[in-house]
Amino acid sequence: MNLTAAEIRKLLLPALACAALLAAGVALVLHARHTLLRADQQLAAAREDRNKAAERLSRIAEEEREVREKLAVYQRLKALHIIGEERRLEWADAMARIKTSRDLLDLRYRVERQKLLVSVPGKPASVDFYSSTMKVQIALLDENDLLDFLHDLRDSGNAYYSVRSCSITRVSQAPTAGAMAPRLSADCDIDLITILDRAAKA
Repeated sequence: MNLTAAEIRKLLLPALACAALLAAGVALVLHARHTLLRADQQLAAAREDRNKAAERLSRIAEEEREVREKLAVYQRLKALHIIGEERRLEWADAMARIKTSRDLLDLRYRVERQKLLVSVPGKPASVDFYSSTMKVQIALLDENDLLDFLHDLRDSGNAYYSVRSCSITRVSQAPTAGAMAPRLSADCDIDLITILDRAAKA
């Protein structure tokens, strides 16, 4: 089909318009793809930031839980007077109270000099664990007297009581008539452990 010059002139403007629209369409598609790609990248970055924030919050929550647990242990130790200087007067009061409340026939003890067990480095200062060995001699009617004594001693607080050794021997002397006499004798070495927090002291 042959077109005349006049027909070509008539078709030129619509052809140019079509080409312009086609180019605009291609440009719009490319722009849409670029915008979509950038949006996807921003969404991925936002999700990564959200995941990192969630991980940080989870770590903070876990650290907060650990701090609460350690604080509860610290407060419990402080309430039992395990943290701080050793409390020899309180130990003496506790021994007298146990002897009276349990009607022990004879209770003798001697507390040796305090010694450093271990020093744990920390911030801002170290934590030192000390031990004073208490040597105890008890006259017993039966083994339960010793168990009751150790139970009461642990419940008295003022230190952490660690029984290193206890030996029980039978008393050879014959009981006198009408009087309660000990049948057994116990010798125990008990470590009285206290904790000195240098940071708390400062």
